[in-house]
Formats: sequence, C-alpha cells, structure tokens
Amino acid sequence: MIVRRSAAVVAAIAAVAGAPATSAFAASPSPSAPASHPSGLYGTTDPTYDGVWRQSLALVAQHTSGVKPAEAAVDWLTGQQCANGAFAPYRAQPTAACDAKTPVDTNSTAAAVQALAALGGHDGATTKAVSWLKSVQNKDGGWGYTAGGASDANSTSVVIGALTATGGRPQDVRKGGGSPYDALLKLALPCDGDGAGAFAFQPDKKGALTANADATAAAVAGALGKGLAGEAAKPGGAAPACAKATDPQGAARNGAAYLLKALAKDQHLLSALPGAKDQPDYGNTADAVVALATAGQAGRAAGALSWLESHAGPWARQSGPAAYAELILAAHAAGGDPRHFGGTDLVAALNATGPAPQTAEQAEKSKKSDSGSGFGVWWTVGVFLVAGIGIGFLLSGRRNRQQP
Repeated sequence: MIVRRSAAVVAAIAAVAGAPATSAFAASPSPSAPASHPSGLYGTTDPTYDGVWRQSLALVAQHTSGVKPAEAAVDWLTGQQCANGAFAPYRAQPTAACDAKTPVDTNSTAAAVQALAALGGHDGATTKAVSWLKSVQNKDGGWGYTAGGASDANSTSVVIGALTATGGRPQDVRKGGGSPYDALLKLALPCDGDGAGAFAFQPDKKGALTANADATAAAVAGALGKGLAGEAAKPGGAAPACAKATDPQGAARNGAAYLLKALAKDQHLLSALPGAKDQPDYGNTADAVVALATAGQAGRAAGALSWLESHAGPWARQSGPAAYAELILAAHAAGGDPRHFGGTDLVAALNATGPAPQTAEQAEKSKKSDSGSGFGVWWTVGVFLVAGIGIGFLLSGRRNRQQP
C-alpha cells in the first residue's frame, strides 16, 4: 500500500491518462521532487499522487508510537481539505477554492480522516469529510477510488476505517440497501478453486473474481471494522481455515487463511506487475502483517515481521515516510518494537523525513494553551451572557416606564 500503490490508484491514474497501467509507477515511489517543497510535508519527493496519503500514514504511525506530530505537519494536512470535505492527493495551492477539476478521491479523504481522528481536536474537518464520503457511496454499499467509480476492496476498506475512527457504525451506512460490508462480501472468493478465501480488487469485465493480496490485506482489516493501524487482537487459537462465509468476520477469517498460505513459503509477498519480474513486495507484506494481527494471527505473522526486519531497511530508506510508517504499523500491530527494528529506529527515521515532532514540553504547553483558550472562550461567552441579561432588564424597564 506504499504511496497508495494498490490497484486502486494505478487504475485511476491509468484511466485519467487514457493509458494502461505499467510497472513504472510502482518501481518509483514518487516522481522527482518539486522545485519548491511544501512546508510541513513529510518526504521530499513530488507529492502530486500521494501527498495526503503519505502524510496521513506518517501521522497515524507517529500517533501509535506515542509521538506528538509537529503542528506544521498537521496544519499541512488540514490545509489540503476542500470546502465540501473531500481531499485530493495534493493541492499545490490550498488557498484556492476546489472546483470540479480538483481530483478529490475517497482514499486520500478516508486516510486523512483516520489521521485527524487519531490526533483528536479536528471534529469539524472529519465530520465534513465523512459527510462527503457518505455522499459518494455506491448503491452496492462500497466505494471506488473516485466518486462514482466502481466499488473496490481497497477503497471500501479504507473508508470503513474512517467511519470507525469517527465513532460510526459501518454496517449502518447504507446506500441502495447495501452496506460497506455487503460490498466486501461480494468481492470475497469462495473456498474452492484458485485464491480460495482471498478478496478481489474488483470483478473483471465478465464478473469473475481474481485473488489480490493487496486487496485481501486491506479487506481483512476492513471487514473487521479496523483502519490503517489495524489492531493487536487477542490470539485466534487454531490456524484459520477457509469455510463458507456469510458475514464480514467469516470473510476476514478466510482472507487471513489466504494470506498465511501466501506467506508460508518465503515469509513475504511478491509484486505481480505486468511485464515486470516478480519482486518482494515490502509494503504489501507489512500490510499483511497488520491484517493478520488484526485477525488474531499475530503469532503466525511473526515470520513475515522477522523477514521485514531483515530485508526492508533499504526499501524504506529509498521510499521514505510512507514506507517507514507501514513498517511501524506492522511492528505495532504484531507486537514488535518499531524503535528497534532490524537495527533501525523506525520512529526516528520517520520523524527525520519531515518537521520535527513536538517535544514533551511543547506538547504540554500546547495542551495548556488549548485548555486556556477554551476557558477564555467560555469566560467571554459568560460575560456577554451577563451583559445581555443586563441589557434585557434595562430595555424591559424602559418599556415598562413608557407604558401609560
């Protein structure tokens, strides 16, 4: 899922460009850096396609690590929101109003919601964003990468995470009678045939489903109502086995069984891009670890986490903040230590890619400032209320004196 490398964004970019998706997009995490790097943004590569996504991942990872993000980093993210609540991958001129040509999408919006909800204090922004997400829900209950696009497992799952993060119940968010979970169940493969138990990204033109490891990792967490950070669930006992699924939990169990089988040989997943030789997929392996931990299979994902510790360092250094964030989330969900990960302090490495986080002293001052400003607001309201009451008495007395 690094730089939203899922089929969702590749397909969306291909559609916009009018050309088939190639391996070039995945091979290079982002184009070259822009002439003027946006202040407050993590990473130095061009944010055109992944700015909000990588910033959101970075903030979520910092939050899970007990790090208070820099105010500049949070301000950069909130400044990317359009008036209607949606987020685009990147807006070079955030002070300019969004219009019909602004390429807003569900993935950027839902990721931003999860980050801002985790940090707290951004209810206005998250409420507007969730309202927009609900307004573009498809009749099957799911979401596509762009508004009106066919529902896919990745987009539907990241929106579920946003709904849950803001205290919502995804099963109650319906359009045309379908819920997000209904949409995911339609993308789950049966237990017979190739890819048993996996999730497809989308049906093909003939309606057939093809197993997709990236979609499966996202959908396992989504079907369990969790977001980008997943959850360190209690051990699930015996290894999951694929069985007919009639509810989201059953589909998640089957997806976990598929991921464990896919990881069994080499403890990592492979990228399968047209025209390119299969290579280790570090980001998707990290996502699979998060998904398995969320499904109560952290113990059985230990081999994949260990493989990431031994092999993912060069990839993370080259790819930047989103990669560090994914590894942090995998370690956090599966019980690892992101500050001692294969000889690397992932948290420090992530922090070094952007504005320095707040120190404990700064965070405390910020907290006191927020508290003080709140007191000041209520004090001011009280003053005006008392003044209003006094004026009311004066006017009332004046009216009484004017009566004959």
